[in-house]
Amino acid sequence: MIPRPYLLFLGDVSDEPLAKTAFGIRDWAPDATLGQSRLPGCRVDLGLPELSPGEAAVRGAKSMLIGVAPIGGAIPPHWISSLLDALEAGLDIVSGMHTRLVDIPEVRETAERLGRSLHDVRHSNRSFPIATGVKRSGKRLLTVGTDCALGKKYTALAIAKALKAHGFDADFRATGQTGIMIAGEGVAIDAVVADFISGAAETLSPAAAVDHWDVVEGQGALFHPAYAGVTLGLVHGSQPDALVLCHDPLRRHLHSHPDFPIVEVETAIARYLVAARLTNPAAQFVGLSLNTAKLETRAAEALIDEMQARHGLPCFDPMRSNLDALIDKLKAI
Repeated sequence: MIPRPYLLFLGDVSDEPLAKTAFGIRDWAPDATLGQSRLPGCRVDLGLPELSPGEAAVRGAKSMLIGVAPIGGAIPPHWISSLLDALEAGLDIVSGMHTRLVDIPEVRETAERLGRSLHDVRHSNRSFPIATGVKRSGKRLLTVGTDCALGKKYTALAIAKALKAHGFDADFRATGQTGIMIAGEGVAIDAVVADFISGAAETLSPAAAVDHWDVVEGQGALFHPAYAGVTLGLVHGSQPDALVLCHDPLRRHLHSHPDFPIVEVETAIARYLVAARLTNPAAQFVGLSLNTAKLETRAAEALIDEMQARHGLPCFDPMRSNLDALIDKLKAI
C-alpha cells in the first residue's frame, strides 16, 4: 500500500497535458491530496497549497508523488535533489515513470539509509500470458481516443461511477500509472512487453458475471506514431462490447507531434471498430466523450448537442454532463 496523503510534485513542466497524473489524482482522489511542489519555471498550477517537502511532512503528508509524465517517461537529473529532499523530510517517493527510482543510485541509497520506500507503480513484478482471444463472460467498455492525454481515464472513471449510481455491478480497470494510484490496483499496460499486452488486458478483466461491467481505461491512440502499439494490444485483449471515443475538439494535431493532424471522428470510429471486431465481432460504439474544459459552458453545450446529432451517439463531457443517455444505451447491450 502506498502511504497517503500525497504531496504532488510538478517539477518544472510548462504544459498541462504532461501533468495529467497530478490533475487525475487531484480530481479523483482529493482526500489523498495535500498540496503541490514546483520547481522554478513550472507553469502548471493545480490550485493546491504550495508546500516544500518539509512543510508537507509537518502537515501530515506521507509520500511525494511525481505528478508529471514527460515524453519518454525519464526522470530528469535536475529533479533528483528534490527527490532527496523529500526522502530527508520523511516522505516516501511514488513514481509512475519509465525510469525506476531504484535505478537512480543516490535516490536508492538515500531511501535505504533513511528507511523510506520507493514505489515504482509502473513496473509490475507479475508475468502475463500470451492472449488467447477466447471470449470471456461479463461485459466490457473501453475508452479510446483520437489522441493521447485528452480524457480517456476521466471518462472511464466517470462511466464506472455512473454505472454504480444506476445500480450496475461495475469496476474501473486501471491501465496507467495514474489510474493505478487512484484505484489502488491495475496494470500499467505501456510497461508490459509487447507480446504480452493483450494477455495482460485479458488478465486485467477476467471472466465475470454476465451482467457485470468492467470499464477499462484506454491508453494511447490508434493513430499515434509512438503509442499505437499499446492501444491496439489493449483493444484486442479487452475485447470490448462497448467503446466510447474521447476527443478534444480544439486540438488540431497530435500532442507533441505537430506533423500529424487529428483524425476525423468518423475515421476514428471506423478504424477502432475494425480493430475491436477482431476479438469481439459484436463491438460497437456507444458514446462520444468531449474534453470541453477550455470552452465556456454555452459553447460546450452547443458543441455537445451538435456532435450528438451528427454522429447519432450519446455525447457528453465527463466533468460537466450527466451520463444518463449513455447508461440507457448500455442497458440494451
